[in-house]
Amino acid sequence: MTTATRKPEFELVLERVFDAPPAKVYKAWTDPELLKQWFVPKPWGVARIDHDMRAGGRANIVMRDPDGKEYPNEGVFLEIVPDRKIVTTDAFTEGWVPSGKPFMVAVTTFEDAPGGKTKYTARAMHWNAETKAEHEKMGFHEGWGAAADQLAELLKTL
Repeated sequence: MTTATRKPEFELVLERVFDAPPAKVYKAWTDPELLKQWFVPKPWGVARIDHDMRAGGRANIVMRDPDGKEYPNEGVFLEIVPDRKIVTTDAFTEGWVPSGKPFMVAVTTFEDAPGGKTKYTARAMHWNAETKAEHEKMGFHEGWGAAADQLAELLKTL
């Protein structure tokens, strides 16, 4: 994706460098048992994951709050490049059915960094400035940052 086609005023971005190669970071994203361990900030958790890891495949994660209430996040994968990139959106559900209220496209990249590390970029691209502001208010930086911290800890064990 080139800078010319992006709209930074609609984006929220989290960047980290993880002390693990891209293949390990990608595995933590694509192995449901690993993903459950870090994807949402504790004390929240992941109740279920239903992924079909291919372009057009189902991308569904059900989050659970500390009181047990569940929050489904349905979408589809738009692009999968093993060990390099995962792109999802909630604009569609399985079978390319429009979701009714698209919120974002998430682009996650895993780039080689010196010393066998990974430059990790998680980008949330919104349809407009209002949706971006709503996501910021919901705690994008805190929530996605806490999840990235949990991912960093998990990577130490792999």
